[in-house]
Amino acid sequence: MADDGPDIGSLSFEAALAELEGIVRNLEQGSAPLDQSIELYQRGDALKRHCEARLKAAQARIEQISLGPDGQPAGTRPFDGD
Repeated sequence: MADDGPDIGSLSFEAALAELEGIVRNLEQGSAPLDQSIELYQRGDALKRHCEARLKAAQARIEQISLGPDGQPAGTRPFDGD
């Protein structure tokens, strides 16, 4: 596959997920030749990892809410991530 599409690192979560869904549909149809299927699978795996990383970063930002001794939200603190 000469054109692998845009650089995965530059994709938003939504764009990466949409591309991943398209790859899954294509692979499920089983109409791609073996070599192309392997390339699609590899790109799909990279897209999946990208989506997981974006979700993990979002979760870390959400978890920045400070909890008090009673387990109730006591405020927030700045997120120090990317």
